[in-house]
Amino acid sequence: MYTDKTISCIDCGGPFTFTANEQEFYAQKGFSNEPKRCKVCRDKRKTGGYGDGGSRQLYSVTCDACGKATQVPFNPTNGKPVYCRDCYRDRRASGGR
Repeated sequence: MYTDKTISCIDCGGPFTFTANEQEFYAQKGFSNEPKRCKVCRDKRKTGGYGDGGSRQLYSVTCDACGKATQVPFNPTNGKPVYCRDCYRDRRASGGR
């Protein structure tokens, strides 16, 4: 049926074993994708550790709604609006309009 499989972690690059039992569990749960991270990196992600020790790159932007300077955890795409935390929350609460 299932045999142990070695996979490379996408965060640290280290090998980890996707065991036959884990594969069977994934199949029973209906998961179609194999794990991409080793246990250590998964645990770091769950606790907000972000595989590189907790730092994460922030990008300085100007909110398209109020004009306030803010930072976001993604590289903004030209032509798409970027909002500060308050304006984003207000837009979500009002249905995005």
